[in-house]
Amino acid sequence: MSDPSSQRPKPGPALVRLVIPNKGRIAQPINELIEKSGLHLVDGGERRLITRTRDPNVEILFARPIDIPEYVANGVADIGITGRDMVMERGSVVEQVLDLQTGRATLVVAVPEESRIETVADLAGAKVATEFPGITRSFFAEHGIDVTIVTVGGACEATPHLGIADAIVDLSSSGTTLRTNHLRVIEEILTSTTILIANPISLAEKREKIDEIVLALESVIRAKGQCYLMMNVHRSALADVREVLPGLSGPTVMDVASDENLVAVHAVVKEERVYQLINQLKRAGAKDILVMPIERIIR
Repeated sequence: MSDPSSQRPKPGPALVRLVIPNKGRIAQPINELIEKSGLHLVDGGERRLITRTRDPNVEILFARPIDIPEYVANGVADIGITGRDMVMERGSVVEQVLDLQTGRATLVVAVPEESRIETVADLAGAKVATEFPGITRSFFAEHGIDVTIVTVGGACEATPHLGIADAIVDLSSSGTTLRTNHLRVIEEILTSTTILIANPISLAEKREKIDEIVLALESVIRAKGQCYLMMNVHRSALADVREVLPGLSGPTVMDVASDENLVAVHAVVKEERVYQLINQLKRAGAKDILVMPIERIIR
């Protein structure tokens, strides 16, 4: 007689919930990354909290960037994408899995251009406005400087001119907003990028599926700024073309079936170099050159 337990269906792959920003400066780049990775939002929309993806075992949760670290830490989501600054501000117990190398910004201490304050030490006893009270409090405590922290929800750069604060701690991507508001940087606290974080328990229990998602995202990141070159080269000119052509691991050379004197040369190169490379390759003897975009690179 057969064992009834052997007739039970085996459990399917674990469901992985990924939480991403619903708005903010990093939301759109993250959405584009998700799409390029092949997940694709099936029923996404601005008002949806949770949406399915093309992978039935992966769903997307939308949340405020500042809430994402806690969503992941508490197990509401298995993995999440947000800024490193948000993770540090929350102090959440999560594991960084991947640096997405986007959304780069620097958290700085800035004062009005006309201010006599030159260093953070000069801020002793001053008021500092910020959207990052946790990081700001730790920073000044580490430097032994006593300040009054004024927590604001936005428009931090306006507070010194309104008499609310003597200085600010805020994110700066290009410095344009600071200059527009007549502020100057006196100290850089940290540099933040967009990162993928994971709940430690989920990482252990759902490692296979999470690794699959990481590979998909990582392949898009690797492909960014790269393109694929294909060309035909006479065998006599191959050495000259090799000299010109860079690549991730050197160009690939293949025989051309229709002409034994020709070889096909393929290489992955940085997009910024293509303009100069085309002319150099032509002069070296390459012809029939094709330039193609790359969506993903998997190693």
